[in-house]
Amino acid sequence: MEYKVIYSDRKTLSLSVKEGRLIVRAPRRTSEAKIKEAVLSHADWIEKHIKSQLERAKNHPEPSKSEIPALRERARAILSAKTKYFAEKMGLKYGRITITGAKTRFGACSSKGNISYSFRLMSYPEEAIDYVVVHELSHLVEMNHSPRFYKVVESVLPDYKERRKLLKK
Repeated sequence: MEYKVIYSDRKTLSLSVKEGRLIVRAPRRTSEAKIKEAVLSHADWIEKHIKSQLERAKNHPEPSKSEIPALRERARAILSAKTKYFAEKMGLKYGRITITGAKTRFGACSSKGNISYSFRLMSYPEEAIDYVVVHELSHLVEMNHSPRFYKVVESVLPDYKERRKLLKK
């Protein structure tokens, strides 16, 4: 199995999969044998994550540089309108909305009430987009992922679990 090793002043070894490739982060003096042992002992986890990322890339291909501006504009229009609609429905006030190019998260909510969304969300079904909007707005009530947080989400989208699954396909 191929992998890239990044040595640094860390104390522990970590494995991550980025864009279908295995990245090993290791303390500076870690032996090659110890790295190989870690990779082999986590082979099932690695294969699962590589396969998942490659499948996601196949279903949601990376937009070309020329497509990104239009996607950002579409995201700004749609997500702003949906955020306004659901915030009114939930009786919430939010700060500003930012559209990002984040690859690993669809949205984020700051403690100041500012919400950011990735334009990549536009390649998912509307039900999934609505879930992300309600999820981020729910952080204005509960700034965590506790059972209380999911009760807020569920009060607006009783089928939120099915909607969330659409993001993983």
